[in-house]
Amino acid sequence: MSQQHSAAPAPTAQTASAVATVGRRRDWWRDAVIYQVYPRSFADSNGDGMGDLEGVRTRLPYLRDLGVDAVWLSPFYASPQADAGYDVADYRAVDPMFGNLLDADALIRDAHELNLRIIVDLVPNHSSDQHEWFKRALAEGPGSPSRDRYHFRPGKGENGELPPNDWESIFGGPAWTRVPDGEWYLHLFAPEQPDFNWDHPAVGDEFRSILRFWLDMGVDGFRIDVAHGLVKAEGLPDLGSHEQLKLLGNDVMPFFDQDGVHEIYRQWRVILDEYSGERIFVAEAWTPTVERTANYVRPDELHQAFNFQYLSTAWDADELRTVIDRTLEAMRPVGAPATWVLSNHDVTRHATRFANPPGLGTQIRLAGDRELGLRRARAATLLMLALPGSVYVYQGEELGLPDVVDLPDEVRQDPAYFRGAGQDGFRDGCRVPIPWTRTGSSYGFGDGGSWLPQPEGWGELSVEAQTGVADSTLELYRAALAVRRERPDLGAGDAVEWLKAPEGVLAFRRGEFVCVANTTGESVTAPVRGRVLLASGEVSEADGEVKVPADTTVWWATA
Repeated sequence: MSQQHSAAPAPTAQTASAVATVGRRRDWWRDAVIYQVYPRSFADSNGDGMGDLEGVRTRLPYLRDLGVDAVWLSPFYASPQADAGYDVADYRAVDPMFGNLLDADALIRDAHELNLRIIVDLVPNHSSDQHEWFKRALAEGPGSPSRDRYHFRPGKGENGELPPNDWESIFGGPAWTRVPDGEWYLHLFAPEQPDFNWDHPAVGDEFRSILRFWLDMGVDGFRIDVAHGLVKAEGLPDLGSHEQLKLLGNDVMPFFDQDGVHEIYRQWRVILDEYSGERIFVAEAWTPTVERTANYVRPDELHQAFNFQYLSTAWDADELRTVIDRTLEAMRPVGAPATWVLSNHDVTRHATRFANPPGLGTQIRLAGDRELGLRRARAATLLMLALPGSVYVYQGEELGLPDVVDLPDEVRQDPAYFRGAGQDGFRDGCRVPIPWTRTGSSYGFGDGGSWLPQPEGWGELSVEAQTGVADSTLELYRAALAVRRERPDLGAGDAVEWLKAPEGVLAFRRGEFVCVANTTGESVTAPVRGRVLLASGEVSEADGEVKVPADTTVWWATA
């Protein structure tokens, strides 16, 4: 009997050359692997406990060697940080906690030299309450033109003491805050995040200018925050009876997924297409169905939209096959690539999510069975990387990081945590700074500790601890991304050929490549023959058959 393990040798010069080739090819975004960096938690260059752009820049070679095509940076704009930078005070400035525009320029230039593309977050649904427009609107009072750039309304009730309608904030509580002169303003998120009124032409003018500013800086694209929320239903109608809104949900709402958003993105696409280099738009669009999501990626609108239906799917073969088929079918008519994602800065990391029983949602405050969670997370990763389309990787998932579920309440900073009627507010658990080294005050994150406390033993999951270790999660990611680059059957296209498989097992063919994912708790005999390319766990071969262990994915080359 012979054994096959999951990892491959560390990256080589040949790997770097392959990355360079990927960086120059056309339609790169159709099967790209895009790595999300949460700047405050990635790398700290000045020892203040907070990650920054210079820290990201120094770690770019690591991302090149990992094998990704592009880096998506969460917001680093000037902000009071009421919601970790998603409350922007100045869209053309870097917040001092992250550096300055020269640091942004250096990061973009260095990334391009390494054949990495840079995608930046754009937050067009709302600004900070410290934005000059909003401060002017407050100062100028009711009826002023400045107030028309936001949603100011008189209240209901005898003295206007009630909110204008019954909308609730995604973070909990009413979606309206009253100002001293008696009017109310709309904020679908925190009170420090007033919503723009996209019916006002000045708002569109401003954001078209912001797009050009960053495109001229050299960015390769934009991830559009709350892309489904810019346009509200006419008249701002009441919701009526409903459950508390969830941050990551698919309910039909009068302030989400309104048809008017598509005209905005058609105008933006015209601007983007003026620039060379295949720049792209990526939509964070929570919609009721994947078919509605496809509306955002029609040929004259955006390029990609996050597949949150896939992210929300349990580790279950039938459920996964259903969402895979629906996604590919929905994207095919509009000619857009599917996207696949397992973790991000707003949800429990999948190594923890899969360690707990299904049905707990995307926010979990339980450690669960960590060994089981990691095993399933590794298997889910290989399944995801075998699917046609583009893939998003959240920083630290390549290390198998779990959520830090036992953070003390006094260190939490998620604004949803402090609004009792809203979300669970446990997003801090997936935002703990990642470990680079086995030891040190913050395991290599920086010399001055970390803004969220890292748990004991974090260093054993570090880049240093896993590099060169054959069965480590980091080497599994490196090997999988290398195979994905080297084999044309992976990533490209828009279809899979399903193969007959035992219950609880997914098996599909793509050209001369076969993926088998066993989501059950028992070993199964693989329904294919060929050469094992990679496996998320140890597999065994005997008497011409391959046994796939529980919660394991295997890649085969059939020729």
